[in-house]
Amino acid sequence: MTPETLEYTAVAFNIGYVILAARENIWCWPLGIIGSALSIWLFIDSKIYAESVLFTYYVIMGFYGWRAWNRGKSDSGKFEIRTLTIPIHLGILLGGYAATVGLFFLLKTFTDAEMPLLDSFTTIFSFIATWMVAKRIIENWLYWICINALTIYLYYSRDLNVYAMLSVVYTVLAVYGYFAWRKDFEKQTLTS
Repeated sequence: MTPETLEYTAVAFNIGYVILAARENIWCWPLGIIGSALSIWLFIDSKIYAESVLFTYYVIMGFYGWRAWNRGKSDSGKFEIRTLTIPIHLGILLGGYAATVGLFFLLKTFTDAEMPLLDSFTTIFSFIATWMVAKRIIENWLYWICINALTIYLYYSRDLNVYAMLSVVYTVLAVYGYFAWRKDFEKQTLTS
């Protein structure tokens, strides 16, 4: 498989993942696992090392999310959507920034990474947002809107134009996902 074919195939699976996740469909997880596995080598080849580690994490979290969502349905067959308090989000943000600085120094010191700060930021916060998706925390979509907007530039600057376009699509889908989950969260709140 050529790198270009691999990139397009991975993108197709990854788009499928986000669409199904926004619709709270459990089959998002196998698509995400396949798309992430295909993406790993592309990022290594492009010297975006933290992204390749991130996509390895996505594969692992794909299995975790699949299992968690399989167990987390309510009596209505829907997944229970959760929210976090502002103090918890502030703690997440502070921890995320600290981890970003740590990863930045590692990448800057030990690799030939092209954009270590942006790569570190998007990677660390993607770890966090992915965990939030698996836990069905509604604010994950707000994190993804910011992360995806930043990865447009990261990928475009490394000539990963298909992934840059994927990030544009992801940004739009994250907005859709937020409002879809918000609607379900409000219904869930009214019935409980």
